Amino acid sequence: MIGDLPRSIEVNGREYEIDPDFRTVLDIIIASEDPDLTDQEKIYICLINLYVDMDDMPAEDYAEAYRKANEFIDRGAGKSKVKQPKLMDWEQDEDVLFPAINKVAGYEVREKDFIHWWTFLGFYMGIEDGVFSRIVGIRAKKAKKKKLEKWEQEFYAANADIIKLKPKRSAKDQAIIDKLKQMMDGGESDG
Repeated sequence: MIGDLPRSIEVNGREYEIDPDFRTVLDIIIASEDPDLTDQEKIYICLINLYVDMDDMPAEDYAEAYRKANEFIDRGAGKSKVKQPKLMDWEQDEDVLFPAINKVAGYEVREKDFIHWWTFLGFYMGIEDGVFSRIVGIRAKKAKKKKLEKWEQEFYAANADIIKLKPKRSAKDQAIIDKLKQMMDGGESDG
C-alpha cells in the first residue's frame, strides 16, 4: 500500500522479517565499503543484519535475499548503469551530516530508539542549505571539473580536510603506504 514502511521482504514467495532501522542499514553500507572485507563477508553482513530470521532462510535463497536487500536499501531505485562520482561518505561526513538530517527531522535522530530507513532516507533527501550541502556541492563541481565561485574557493581552502573524500584502503595497503612515507621522511627501517 502507498505510504507503508516495510518491515519484511518477500524472498522466493516467503516473507522474512527485517530490521529496517537506519542504524542497521548504515552498518550494512559501511561494511559494503570496507576494503578489508571480501565480497562474501559483505553479503553475509548484509543478510545477517537485515533479516531477523536469517537462520530460517534456506541457503538457496541467499542470492535473492541479497538482491532484495539492496532493493530495500536503494528504496527500489536501483543502481544507475552510469558510474557517478562519489560525493559523500557516511562515516567521513558524520559530523556534518547528522546536524543536517536533524534540521530536516526537527529532532536529534540518533536519540530515537527506532527510525525506519526510508524515513531516515527521506530526511537525508530533504537536506537543503548548510555545511553538508556546501561540501557536497563543492565535491560535485570539482568532480565535474567546474570552476568554483570565489566563496566556494575560500570555503574549500579553509575546510579542505573535511571536503576531500579520503580513500578507503585495506589495513595491508595502509601499512605499505605508512612504511613508504616513513622511509621517504628518513625514518628508521626494519632492516
